[in-house]
Order: sequence, then C-alpha cells, then structure tokens
Amino acid sequence: MSTPNPLEKTHAQSPSSVSKKTYVIAGILTTVYGLDELSEGTQNVACLWLLHPRLQTQACMQPVAFSAINHWNQRMKHRQDVGHLQGLIAVSFDQRNHGSREIDPLANESWKSGNKKHAQDMFSTFHGTSLDTSQLLTYLPSYIFPRSERFITTNLVLGISLGGHAAWHCIFHEPRITAAVVIIGCPDYTRLMSDRARKSKLKTYSQSSPPGSAFLGSVDFPSSLVEAIEKYDPAGLCLGVSSGSETVYDQDPSPERQQVLKPLLSHHLGSKRIMNLAGGADKLVPYVQSEPFLRWLKRAISPHGWFQEGRVALEDIVFDGVGHEMSPDMLKEAIRFIEECLDPESKSMNASSKI
Repeated sequence: MSTPNPLEKTHAQSPSSVSKKTYVIAGILTTVYGLDELSEGTQNVACLWLLHPRLQTQACMQPVAFSAINHWNQRMKHRQDVGHLQGLIAVSFDQRNHGSREIDPLANESWKSGNKKHAQDMFSTFHGTSLDTSQLLTYLPSYIFPRSERFITTNLVLGISLGGHAAWHCIFHEPRITAAVVIIGCPDYTRLMSDRARKSKLKTYSQSSPPGSAFLGSVDFPSSLVEAIEKYDPAGLCLGVSSGSETVYDQDPSPERQQVLKPLLSHHLGSKRIMNLAGGADKLVPYVQSEPFLRWLKRAISPHGWFQEGRVALEDIVFDGVGHEMSPDMLKEAIRFIEECLDPESKSMNASSKI
C-alpha cells in the first residue's frame, strides 16, 4: 500500500546540490553528502545522520542533506573565525527492510493494511536502525578519512516519522550523538500503538472491559515486545509500560525513584539537545500521544525541576494545521536548530515549548 511521502511538500523548489559519495559499510549502502565542499583547512567535521520515513528510502532525504549543508556552508562564508568552526557532512542509508534492504514488503505495513505483526515489525525495524546508526558511526571515519586527515567531532541525528522514532532511540542510547531533530516521531511507543490499535479496531483491544485493558501482552502486543520497550523506548525506559494510566505522566517521581532516574537520565540524556517538531493535525502519529511524556520530561529538566542539573535542552514545537508531513517551516526550524548546535557563539538553548 502506498503512503504519501512526508517530504513531498517540504521543498517548494529543489535546493542546490552538493557532492555525494556512496560506500558499502558493514553491508549497508551508505551515502555521504558534502565531502567535496569541506574547506581545505577544516579538520573537525560534524556529521548529520538522516533517517527516512516508513515506506520510503534514503533517497527522499537527499534534499534535506542539500539544504542543511548549503545553509551551514553559507553561514561559514560570513564568519571571520571560520577556522574554529566545524565542517558539515550528512549521511543517509536505507532503514531495515526498506529500499536496498527490503525483504518482506508486508512487514512494513500497518494492521489496517494486513500486517498482523505491525507492532513487532515497526519497533524492531526502527530500533535496528538506531543500532545501524551506531555501527556506521563507528566505522564511517575509516572509509571517508582513511588517513585521519579530518575528524568527526560532533554527531547529530534528524529523523522523520519512522526515522523520528529511531532518532529518539539514537539520542537516548548513543552517547556519541549529542543532538537530535525528531520530526513527526514519538517517544512513547506503547501509547502510540495502543491508540493505533483502537483506531484499527483490533479485537485484542476492543473486546476487553474496559477497551484496551488486555491489549498489552496480547498476541498483537506480546509481553516480550513490552520487555523490549521497557529497555529501549524513551517513555518505557523512564516510566515503564502501563495500560492507559495517565497519572504516571503528571506526578513527579518519589525521592527514592528520583535516585534511580537521575543517574539513568544522566547516562542517556545528560547535556544533550533535542528538537521535537510535530504536526497539530497529524492523524498517523498524533502529538497527543507524545505530549504526556514530553510534559513529564520538560517538568524534570526545567530550571526548578528534579533533573535540572542534567542540562538537557528540549525544544518542542507543534505546527497548527500540519498533518503527517515535514512542512517547509519545520525544515527552517530544523536547520536553525542544527546551526545553533554547531555554532559555539549561538545563544544557549533552554527547554521550551511552542505551539
């Protein structure tokens, strides 16, 4: 089943191209953008990892790579201290079971489209993508800078839809990635998929009293999947998996629980930056399914929060009237965020929320 490309309307016109080269790294076709544009005296390089949406391929991320690199290179041209700034490259690859790696097309589909293992397939795919990102991050320098003539000193990730889910995993679990742009993705897989099960009218959801009370641990959302979610999903890792409970999002952890969560969050998010961009009219990944966990996290990292010492920056912006897509304004915000992360003279970013 074809699904609209979330990037279909992102660019009013094609951005100017930059160089691209393809490498086979760990058996994965890996595209690297912007190598030829690095200035001769630049030794330190930032790498932007681009993770594509479900049912798409890495090719759809090319205009994002062009835009980000062109904007950054233009910015560097007008700086006097260009020698102190990093160059920027971007990397894309096909997610598991997509594009050059596709094995079973049905496994990429939803419950409504006939995939009975939608929950397992989607989580394992984007969790695998985050692991692939870490694998490629380790070996990329040996392919593109084999003489150690340059060094990758900063890693950022930008993911859209399925790639956005994966970007949450990357920022939580890969210590070398220090900033993430999540576009129409969700940090709370259980909440997202429980709502999707309701909309899909799954019997495992609807035929319980109250509806949904027996969904977790059912054949459509097995207990072993729940265990994986509690290890790797941001909300699952921090709050555990519960069936429909709202109170967990609105209560600060007990002092005892804070003693567990503080080192956990320090390890996974300490001093990192996150931008979350959502469509206010998104029906596939509704912001309402992300908002409770984001609200919990914002409260924790706020100036008077119980984890304020973690120095986590979270910028959360909802675009009114935008559906499941990356709008042109989302691209502008993403590029602004990337440039602020890379430019040491940019004003420090505090946790904020915009509607």
